[in-house]
Amino acid sequence: MDLQKHAQPADTAPRPADLRASDADRDRVADILRDALAEGRLTAEEHAERVEGVLHTKTVGELDAFIRDLPAAHERPAAPPYASVPHRPRPGSLPADADTSVVAVFSSAVRRGRWRAGRRVHAFAVFGSVEIDLSEAVFEYQQVVIKAVSVFGDVQIRVPENVSLRGTGGSVLGNFEVSTLDSVQSDAPVIYVDGWSVLGNVEARPRRGKFVADILDRVQDKVERAHDKVDRKLRKYLGD
Repeated sequence: MDLQKHAQPADTAPRPADLRASDADRDRVADILRDALAEGRLTAEEHAERVEGVLHTKTVGELDAFIRDLPAAHERPAAPPYASVPHRPRPGSLPADADTSVVAVFSSAVRRGRWRAGRRVHAFAVFGSVEIDLSEAVFEYQQVVIKAVSVFGDVQIRVPENVSLRGTGGSVLGNFEVSTLDSVQSDAPVIYVDGWSVLGNVEARPRRGKFVADILDRVQDKVERAHDKVDRKLRKYLGD
């Protein structure tokens, strides 16, 4: 009897170095380069050249090449210390009137893009759908309360990844779901979703890949602060 040999499936899992780099990966490398500049391990020209390269990398392996010769790249990263969320605003501490109201009755309504999120947002869907997208919003206050009510309707709320998100509410023959988030940044916005649904849906969750501040703004700010620190050290050294 012939024995048939079954071919073993090839291991097609990509190597860690071949994985696509995220904004968080680039931000981590930019932090290491900034510290290396402040410590005098890199010149200003080397730092600028490497940061420029970091912004155009595609894989994790390409990112590692920019910090391979720096000690910080070989240290085991500590687990991020999640910041404690501020206490909920006390009753009466926020205006009763909404800064923004989005209402849909037998229709649909959307608020998205670059808009200013106030302290209180109201969303009402009655036989309709409402979308509140905060992924590109400008946060003027650290705490934002969203009151969401759905009656035979749908309320969808999307937030950036690097905020804290909390929810309090319920549903009657419907769905009320808030995906809790904890930011690692103590000054990150905190969004509270309060509400209820009757034969409807209220859902709040992060929009992956969206952040309150994008990588270019953060890197530019850190580069400027690093240059200022180096300048102060040079002036002190030269006796100015």
